[in-house]
Amino acid sequence: MLGRRGILAAPLLLPTLTRAQAQAPAQAPAPWPVRPVRVVVPFPPGQATDIMARLVAEQLGQRLGQPCVIDNRSGGASVPGMELIAKAPPDGYTLGMASSGPLSINPAVMSRLPYDVERDFAPVALVFTTPLIAVVHPAAGFGSLAELVAKAKAAPGQYDYASGGPGSSLHLAAEAFCQQAGIQLNHIPYRGSAPAMTDLIAGNVKLMFDSLAAALPHIQGGRVKALGVTSAARMPQLPELPTVAEAADLPGFEILGWAGLIAPAGTPAPIVDRLAAETLALVRSAPITARIIELGATPAPLGPAEFGGYIRSELIKLRAIAQAADVRLD
Repeated sequence: MLGRRGILAAPLLLPTLTRAQAQAPAQAPAPWPVRPVRVVVPFPPGQATDIMARLVAEQLGQRLGQPCVIDNRSGGASVPGMELIAKAPPDGYTLGMASSGPLSINPAVMSRLPYDVERDFAPVALVFTTPLIAVVHPAAGFGSLAELVAKAKAAPGQYDYASGGPGSSLHLAAEAFCQQAGIQLNHIPYRGSAPAMTDLIAGNVKLMFDSLAAALPHIQGGRVKALGVTSAARMPQLPELPTVAEAADLPGFEILGWAGLIAPAGTPAPIVDRLAAETLALVRSAPITARIIELGATPAPLGPAEFGGYIRSELIKLRAIAQAADVRLD
């Protein structure tokens, strides 16, 4: 037992111990990365997001000092791949390269998903945007989007358009166009944009919205005719092609595809911040910028907070389009 002197002296030791504890060095965070980083792409090899992911991953790995390895998990409307990213340990060793489809379109057209965009993911950096292009068969009889709108208004429901499938970006872009132009077109869904474009070239359908990257070779080859691009500004790849807003007199019309880097929610902020800084530096570099443009897209470097806001705004816009068109995939 403490004697009287010990009892009186004991409280005097507490400030000394507290100062000693306060002066103890903080534990340094574990170094990262010390092994390869997996980048899950919820699309098959060769798809636009996959191509961009490989472009970024190669350079990002050099900056991080560890390889960034692409892991394609395609199928199921990107849901399995997104679920894999959401459930991965938030340690910086599993990332995802995800697009507008799984991040903004799926939540807009599916009421049940095994992931929640805002709860399960940490936005890292937006990498690129890409517009869609309204294209028609050369013999379709539409010289411009204004002419198409006029003919569609005169004969509601008499004209068809093709898409890459229900709820796809191509489908929602066409529905947004119809809603803003005040016209009614019949939707002909295909299993992907490639078979839809094949039927367009054959003349079996007259109109579709397709990605700039996919449609550009057919436009340049004269197999299809471009009427308008869905970006807010004209694209450097086709500077003479008007925007849909210009061509159809639809002020403010803009529908874009996009993709960026994400991580599982809970990934430490220092890791997210470093990933964002390195990715944004890459996207802004001259070689990567040139390559993105060459692939038919536009560099769009946004950091974590801005990218998160962009995802939310796109979801709000696409949900409104889907609800107005009664597009549901449940």
